[in-house]
Amino acid sequence: MEKTAHQEARKDAAPARKHPVLRHAPLAVILAVAAIGAFTLRDYLSFETLRDNREALLTYRDAHFAIMVAGFIGIYFLIVAFSLPGAAVASVTGGFLFGLGFGTAFNVIAATLGAIAIFQAARMGLGRALAARMEAGEGTLKRIKEGLHENEVSVLFLLRLVPAVPFFVANLLPALVGVKFRNFVWTTALGIIPGALVFTWIGVGLGEVFDRGESPDLSLLWEPQIIGPLLGLSALAALPIIIKAVRGKKGI
Repeated sequence: MEKTAHQEARKDAAPARKHPVLRHAPLAVILAVAAIGAFTLRDYLSFETLRDNREALLTYRDAHFAIMVAGFIGIYFLIVAFSLPGAAVASVTGGFLFGLGFGTAFNVIAATLGAIAIFQAARMGLGRALAARMEAGEGTLKRIKEGLHENEVSVLFLLRLVPAVPFFVANLLPALVGVKFRNFVWTTALGIIPGALVFTWIGVGLGEVFDRGESPDLSLLWEPQIIGPLLGLSALAALPIIIKAVRGKKGI
């Protein structure tokens, strides 16, 4: 029975070895669309576009709420999944259209689904090869693998909470180093909530900003009262890593 199961596993893995192009195709498509979108969509996914169409959006939302929610989540998902410009605009739009509670929830759902798409695309190709190499590796690769395994959840939370880490990097890197899918999903969903709350909060008052003829000020993200708690959460996520490192050096 064990031999048969082993043969079946080898049989299932054979097509993946024969067709490496197919394994890398999803990530290649994402990167290609991201490159094209960076040049072609920059002027469309902007606060100016939102300001010019805000009355039509609000009217449609009031008449077709469910369709608006589905459309918003779908568009935000595509923006994240293909790393298109406009993620900040989409997050703020969630607050503008749906308020703080619903807006934050829809932002988190869409961003998490988009992150999962990038993770799976990278894992199918480059991630699988690199994870296998780390599994069989010695020396530095082995130490990296063991360190990630011991501190996986803390590292994933750090990637989400540290403001300097780009969202695309936080989606791609875990797939390349072979983290567990379930850990990636739940740490993403929880880890992006603080940032989503801030962006959504900015969007809640967007109508008044537009009425004054201004654009939303995203520099609010770097104000002490905002960046302070985010850095505090980052330090909390890093604490288990620091404790394990100290215990390891002292032989505790």
